[in-house]
Amino acid sequence: MKKYLIAFTVIILGVVAFIAIKKHKEKNAEGIGKLAAKHRPPRLRIVYSKKLNPKERNKVTCSDDVYKVLREIWSNQIETREEIIVLLMDRSNNVLGYHVLSSGGITGTVADLRLLFGVALQSLATSIILAHNHPSGNLSPSQQDIALTQKVKEAGKMMDITLLDHLIVTKNSYYSFNDEGNM
Repeated sequence: MKKYLIAFTVIILGVVAFIAIKKHKEKNAEGIGKLAAKHRPPRLRIVYSKKLNPKERNKVTCSDDVYKVLREIWSNQIETREEIIVLLMDRSNNVLGYHVLSSGGITGTVADLRLLFGVALQSLATSIILAHNHPSGNLSPSQQDIALTQKVKEAGKMMDITLLDHLIVTKNSYYSFNDEGNM
């Protein structure tokens, strides 16, 4: 009977020690107090999946190649609302993937450079191609389009991510900032 009492006491002490350690960890969660640990914001992650074989990726060598890729992405929705898409590229100009950066209304949308470069960095893109559609069919770049191009180009330089081109896409055609010498 004495053996069982000793074993039971050891088990109880183990449980008490486990609870004490758990409380200590909660109290000192990564160097912050318990109250702060409860109010810590959630961790955000961008998930990037490399399911496509590198040999099967689209390689772009000119703005016409980019336009063909973008038309596949937009399909029949190109005239419904303005969207900004970023194509993520590797060093060989293969398309790693794309991200819809922003969806707006018929006449405009807004780009957040933090999201754009967050996705580019997460996917390990060495270059990007920015694109947006004009549901109106007008291919002329606005002052906002020109300013966005320069802003993305300058921000990319700091992170060694090259902006290769910015396309304005419509159902039947496109405008390439690079082809027109506006990069």
